[in-house]
Amino acid sequence: MQHTVSTNSKVKAITMNGIVMALYLGLTILVAPVSSGPIQFRISESLNHLVVFNRKLMWGVLGGVVVYNFFFGFGAMDALYGGLQSFISLGLTALLQKKVPNVIARLALNTLFFTATMCIIAFMLAPAGGAAFWGNYATLALSEFATMAVAAPIMYWINKSVHFEKRL
Repeated sequence: MQHTVSTNSKVKAITMNGIVMALYLGLTILVAPVSSGPIQFRISESLNHLVVFNRKLMWGVLGGVVVYNFFFGFGAMDALYGGLQSFISLGLTALLQKKVPNVIARLALNTLFFTATMCIIAFMLAPAGGAAFWGNYATLALSEFATMAVAAPIMYWINKSVHFEKRL
């Protein structure tokens, strides 16, 4: 019986992460003209907040980022840099799950982590640095902050009904 419960739990986790990944891809493709480049408004970035409620959903979001960037973004380099940026930000938020019990504080920190780490994407777009890097970083950070800040209260409200923390 114990083996079955463990197996069912793993299957449920894989399934939920697959759904999150598909949602990320669908939402990003929906706004494809503004999903890549130095100014990005990805509605799908709102899914980054799922890790605030349930860190096990991190892998679906990360998978969505990597797959979108590889096939629809700038290819392997974009998948690598975008995946690294998302992994760092999601990972930092996941690590805070027990250390910062206040959900609103974690939403704010998650928003700040994603905003700050956009320097990784800016570096990919302008590896030589200089004004191009700082210009890209400014627009990327601003667009990421706007998307995540607007999404935070929406995800908080959705969680009140859905209870993401109980889904896995």
